[in-house]
Amino acid sequence: MTIHSFDSDPVSLSIDASVGHIAGLTIRDGARILTPLHRAPWVDDPAVTFPVGTAPNVQRLSGDFFCAPFGRNDIEDAPSHGWPANSEWDYMETNAHDDRTTIVFQLQRTVMGAKVEKIITLIAGHPFIYQEHRFTGGEGAVSAAHHVMVHMQDGGDLAFSPKTRALTPADPLEPDPSRGRSLLAYPAQTTDLTAFPLAGGGVADLTHYPPGDSHEDFVTLVEAPEQSLGWSVVSRKAEQDRIIVLKCPENLPVTMMWMSNGGRNYAPWSGLHTGVLGIEDARASPLGHSNSCKENEFTRAGAPTAFELGGGRSIVVRQVIGACAAIQGESKLTSVSPDKDSLILGFECGGIRALNYAPEFLQRRSGCASG
Repeated sequence: MTIHSFDSDPVSLSIDASVGHIAGLTIRDGARILTPLHRAPWVDDPAVTFPVGTAPNVQRLSGDFFCAPFGRNDIEDAPSHGWPANSEWDYMETNAHDDRTTIVFQLQRTVMGAKVEKIITLIAGHPFIYQEHRFTGGEGAVSAAHHVMVHMQDGGDLAFSPKTRALTPADPLEPDPSRGRSLLAYPAQTTDLTAFPLAGGGVADLTHYPPGDSHEDFVTLVEAPEQSLGWSVVSRKAEQDRIIVLKCPENLPVTMMWMSNGGRNYAPWSGLHTGVLGIEDARASPLGHSNSCKENEFTRAGAPTAFELGGGRSIVVRQVIGACAAIQGESKLTSVSPDKDSLILGFECGGIRALNYAPEFLQRRSGCASG
């Protein structure tokens, strides 16, 4: 394990280069130090043993990691979520200029023959990390996703940019009751995020987490067309903060939610992995690499699920993660919008809050989309 640490007030960041995961992230908001991302309890336990075949991305499960492909790897020989989430990255350089610090890593392996770089920018005074992953060369098609993970001690509220629908795949994550349990209906879908069908009847409100006890679930949200900014905000109840995840919808047209709340009985999960929500912004089908590279229910609805490599071009995927403290008197969050040099949070009560932000990072002309 090799950890690289970086600081640019208000952000402190560490990268586990053995798998490319964000090992730690703290963000200062006034007198408070926020810890927005999750780290699995077994990662720092030297006594833990893993079942044979446990992928490195599970063994080192932390913060956020980049998947290429997303999920099942059934084209190239690699673990689930691909080599970017499971193998070593080389630290290349750090460049500091004015108020910006840019950190570059390169994956030791290739993905479908493509070189993969991880470029992280920190901007002084900004409560965000600006992430870019770049594919150069290669051949064929590959799906991709970020895998942000948030832990909630006592649940919280979820808010999203407009979505056309939410849907589950044909099979639950844990179909065998001896190994685990899922709550949502599979397959099922709805256009109302507050009323997703449950397996046992009734509905779950996907704008609140968790929807129940002891469950492992997965649902995909499809971005509404013509959105210039895709966003997800987790307002944590006990922690009294807000975790903000931003994307370019044209680049990453779906957001997959992984609900891991004590629903797996087997090691290393052992019913202890609770209160975790994965926010997985993606250009992918949840059914794996092969399914992502052909026509599927998402592509038929106008949501591409893979990037085409090669052709003398680079493929760029960008995403932003940040956080701020919740302020007394703020009501339910209802909107997120970029301004000239800030991100504006809007609340049900009519109030707003501005955070230092660089909106050009997720604009098409800055390389948010492929090309």
